[in-house]
Amino acid sequence: MVTGTLLGLYEDTRYKSEGKKPVLKSVDFVGLGSGAEIEKKLKYAEDVSTAVIFGKELVNSPANVLTPVVLAEEASKIASTYSDVFTATILDAEKCEELKMGSYLGVAAASANPPRFIHLCYKPSSGPVKTKLALVGKGLTFDSGGYNIKTGAGCSIELMKFDMGGSAAVLGAAKAIGQVKPPGVEVHFIVAACENMISGTGMRPGDVVTASNGKTIEVNNTDAEGRLTLADALVYACNQGVDKIIDLATLTGACVVALGPSIAGVFTPSDDLAKEVSTAAEASGEKFWRMPLEESYWESMKSGVADMVNTGGRQGGSITAALFLKQVTDFLSILCSYR
Repeated sequence: MVTGTLLGLYEDTRYKSEGKKPVLKSVDFVGLGSGAEIEKKLKYAEDVSTAVIFGKELVNSPANVLTPVVLAEEASKIASTYSDVFTATILDAEKCEELKMGSYLGVAAASANPPRFIHLCYKPSSGPVKTKLALVGKGLTFDSGGYNIKTGAGCSIELMKFDMGGSAAVLGAAKAIGQVKPPGVEVHFIVAACENMISGTGMRPGDVVTASNGKTIEVNNTDAEGRLTLADALVYACNQGVDKIIDLATLTGACVVALGPSIAGVFTPSDDLAKEVSTAAEASGEKFWRMPLEESYWESMKSGVADMVNTGGRQGGSITAALFLKQVTDFLSILCSYR
C-alpha cells in the first residue's frame, strides 16, 4: 500500500514549464499496528520506492540531458551519498582502451559524447560477506542504430533515450541497496555507458571488433549494439570474482514480439539462479518468463572471418542474443533479462 501510494502519486514534471502539485497531504493506515517493526517496514517501502522513482527519472531524461558523462555523474552521486558502503570507479575511453574493451568502444566511436564505464561496489560496513553479486545494465543513452539506422514504422527511434533502461534499473538498485544496507552480500553495479551514433569515425557493417577477453566479433548489424557493449561489461564483471551475474537490458525487439511489452524474458543456463529470480519476481510483482537457450541456433551466429557475428537474423532473435552473451563470457551463473 505504501509503495502503491508513493509510486501512484509520482509524476515526472521536470521538463514541463508548469508542473502539477500532488493534492494528497497524508495517508493513514488503520489496523496494521504500530511500533518499531511497522516503522521498519514503512521505511523499507519508502527506500525502495524512491529508488524506483530515481530509475524512472533516469529513463525519462532526454538524451541531450542524460549523456554518458551525466549518467556516470549520477552513479558517482550514489557512491558519495552512501560513502560508508559504496565506492565508485569511472573509466574514460583511454582507460577502457588500456583494458582492451574494443567491442564497447566500437559502439561508442561515432558519438561526440564520450563514453563512460561505470563500476559501483557495495560492501557492508560490518560482518562477513557470504555472496558476491554483479548487476550489469545496458547503458545506451541514445541508440540511432548506427549505419543500420532505425527507419520505418515501429522503429521507435524517437524513444531511444530508453535504451539505457537496464542501467537505470541497476543504478536504482544501487540507490535502494545504499539505503537498505543488506548484510552479508557484496554487489558490483556495472554499466558500459555510451551512444550509438553515425559519423566518419563510427563502426561500419562488416567491421571486426575484439572484446576484452580476446573474442573477435564481425559486426553484421550496427543496430545490434547493446550486446557489443555488454560483452565487455560482462567480461569485466566476471573479473570481479563474483558468484552470480544478473544482466538487465532493453536488448532485443524480438523479445517484445515474443512476450509483449510488460513481460521480461529470462535466459540462464542455471536452473538454481532461474528459481531464485523467479521467487524474487513473484515477491516484487514483476513478470518474468524463462526462455530457452537453444544451442543449435548458434549456427546462425558463426562468422567466416571472426569468432562470431553479432546478430543471427530475425528468427529467434532474443535467443541468439542470449547465446551471444553466453558465448562471450562462458560464465554459468549468469542471468540475462530483456524487456
